[in-house]
Amino acid sequence: MDLLYASCAGLDVHKETVVACVRRLDAKGKVQQQTRTFGTMTSQLLELADWLAEQAVTHVAMESTGVYWKPIWNLLEGQFEILLVNAQHIKQVPGRKTDVKDAEWIAQLLQHGLLRGSFVPSTPQQQLRELTRQRRQLIQARAAVANRIQKVLEDANIKLGSVASDVLGASGRDMLEAIIGGQGDAEVLAELARRRLRAKIPQLRLALAGRVTDHHRRG
Repeated sequence: MDLLYASCAGLDVHKETVVACVRRLDAKGKVQQQTRTFGTMTSQLLELADWLAEQAVTHVAMESTGVYWKPIWNLLEGQFEILLVNAQHIKQVPGRKTDVKDAEWIAQLLQHGLLRGSFVPSTPQQQLRELTRQRRQLIQARAAVANRIQKVLEDANIKLGSVASDVLGASGRDMLEAIIGGQGDAEVLAELARRRLRAKIPQLRLALAGRVTDHHRRG
């Protein structure tokens, strides 16, 4: 990618600020460079986009810093050619001087075609990935809670999990709420069984006869 005479911008992205460096070569081959710092509020990012457009920028590169690059990418996409670059890749490119700022260095590498872009899924794909990730996290959180409840029940010698396939099912939740509320009579607790679980009331009476303390109820 030869962008030597194009107007290129390097963005150094942080949580609350974006440092933008615009770099170009004039007709004599002399480097022309401007650097500005913007906030990351939407209105401030719009100012960044306007400034880049005013500078006739065509190509923009930035590091994939945490999740902070995403709103900037979403706002600039469609206005400029954007390159998202892995920070490790930038570190591996030789020749950087220690006094060169990050945004300036990114712009310089972009201008010389030395950056390799990372794959960025389309917006619908990103949204689907986020929903899938959130669903997985919720399932894991639910499993962790279920394991914690099972541990407390075992400590109180309540064997509900040995009879009910789902301790957090409708019947299980009713029984747990009753236990937390102070009910300790196994026969009363067993009668809270619903539907198919009612066929196991004799086993439930045995399983629900434990030693529940206030400590278990708070747990």
